Amino acid sequence: MTYYGSKNLADSFRTVRKNTLTIATEIPDEQYGFKATPDVMSVGELLAHLAISPMWQIEVHSKKIEHIDFAFFGQRIQQSTLEEKALRTKADIVKALTESGEKFAAFLESVDDATLGTSVPFPPPIQPALTCCGYRAAAR
Repeated sequence: MTYYGSKNLADSFRTVRKNTLTIATEIPDEQYGFKATPDVMSVGELLAHLAISPMWQIEVHSKKIEHIDFAFFGQRIQQSTLEEKALRTKADIVKALTESGEKFAAFLESVDDATLGTSVPFPPPIQPALTCCGYRAAAR
């Protein structure tokens, strides 16, 4: 049986992260504060979010957490927000994208088939929008 395994996930993540790093590097420093509208993240904020947001999944799967509750979710959102805000310069953001990207890719590469096959539910109304890394959106 052929399936999309941990090595494939890691390779795909590395490809996407490489493309993200190319764009992050090409955007001039002075444009990192740009917002398309006042209600959205700036370019820098979005790139910082991309650098930090996958990291909590390492914790969930390494500790074999079987259910995401409000306390855990709230704590992780707070921690991620603080980590994102600490990335203040283009150099900080590009470094974080590089380092966290490889850390997450290495994690994906190490995940066994049993872990790949698990689903970690969130309590309603918190539901991921997409299926990703074992997280599946529940029917609404």
